[in-house]
Amino acid sequence: MKTFQAQLPHRIELWKSLERIKEAGYETWYAEMIEHYSCPECHTLNSAYDLACRRCGSSPSCAYVRLHKDEIAPHITKMT
Repeated sequence: MKTFQAQLPHRIELWKSLERIKEAGYETWYAEMIEHYSCPECHTLNSAYDLACRRCGSSPSCAYVRLHKDEIAPHITKMT
């Protein structure tokens, strides 16, 4: 599991998410993730790989990207 988690940046919070689901339940965790991946400006749901919001262009696109941008950026370069 640790190898799987370390391979791609969208899995950075895997262990934290599993603990949160266990603690708060799936529905609460899911609502938190919608907020975590939503643009703080226009509330558009973005991907872990959207450095800027796909709708309004705000940067960072969401709290997840703000927290993990340094880990995400190298993977985006490889994908382009």
